[in-house]
Amino acid sequence: MKIVIAPDSFKDSLSAQGVADAIALGLAEVWPHAQLIKCPMADGGEGTVESVLAACDGELRRTDVRGPLGETVNAAWGWLPQNHTAIIEMAEASGLQLVPLDRRDACISSTFGTGELIRAALDAGAQRVILAIGGSATNDAGAGAMQALGVKLLDAQGQQLQPGGLALAQLARIDLTGIDPRLAEVRFDIAADVNNPLCGPHGASAIFGPQKGATPAQVEQLDRALGHFANHCANALAQDVRDEPGSGAAGGLGFAAKAFLGAQFMAGVEVVAELVGLAEAVVGADLVITGEGRFDAQTLRGKTPFGVARIAQEQGVAVIVIAGTLGEGYQALYEHGIDAAFALTSGPMTLEQACTEAPRLLRERATDIARVWRTATGQR
Repeated sequence: MKIVIAPDSFKDSLSAQGVADAIALGLAEVWPHAQLIKCPMADGGEGTVESVLAACDGELRRTDVRGPLGETVNAAWGWLPQNHTAIIEMAEASGLQLVPLDRRDACISSTFGTGELIRAALDAGAQRVILAIGGSATNDAGAGAMQALGVKLLDAQGQQLQPGGLALAQLARIDLTGIDPRLAEVRFDIAADVNNPLCGPHGASAIFGPQKGATPAQVEQLDRALGHFANHCANALAQDVRDEPGSGAAGGLGFAAKAFLGAQFMAGVEVVAELVGLAEAVVGADLVITGEGRFDAQTLRGKTPFGVARIAQEQGVAVIVIAGTLGEGYQALYEHGIDAAFALTSGPMTLEQACTEAPRLLRERATDIARVWRTATGQR
């Protein structure tokens, strides 16, 4: 009996590794001699570095960088020495969780610290950089990150622009002479599940600006400022990527990564699956178990269970989901490789209780699933 355990983290409760460990304990109660392969997963958001390092025996590194409002932040990032790959969660340097609710300001927050993390990866000898760009506090179209990498954004007086997206309205010239030459030798991949363009009603400012502190009036100002930046980039770089899917991700960091770094977009779960070797692990498996905190129709937008199911489908392997809760529309996933889904709790329980007792609940659910599977298939 070979079972692949490939869950995402349960936010505010357990890491993906912790979820996988708990499920494995429950399965082992029924199948003590089964081959249990743990592949902790993520979809490009929070926990991506942790999941990859747990599966790939990588190194966790830390670098002091400039946070979204200019304060010093000690940001973690991942390093895979065997293939010279850096994994960077931009939220570690430029994330919304770093800014208290009453200080969120989409007009001045900057991705400069994310650029500093990229520079640290270059210093380490990175040949590939994977940027997981979920959870940003910024709306500067990645301008800050590019400034950290040597791009000069100058106003009409030849002065460097102040941080933040609103200042881009004052941009008069882009100077690329100081850009770090090592960038041209590195492959950049963006791990994200957002396909918004940079500007317009579905762009970075309109869709994500309000949660970062932008008022309706500021949303309009930011959208114009980002469009102005995109115009200058098109002239300086001889390409215009503002309308490409994903350019609006992370307040427009996706735009800068494409335009200046030649980054390629990949679904976050696909990037993680590649690094942890999920496709290889699934070959010859009898069952795959995955999971996430909330399993619902939004999972179809590229979250971990959806990505895991696609890979398992290619091998004809059944997939079962264990989730904290089953939300509206989760049944739609049954048309996409998910064979069954189970909620974590067995009765009324507060969110706090569910988070605290998640290891036990996961173990019990996994045991229940194993017993049903054994009864139905005779596999012991």
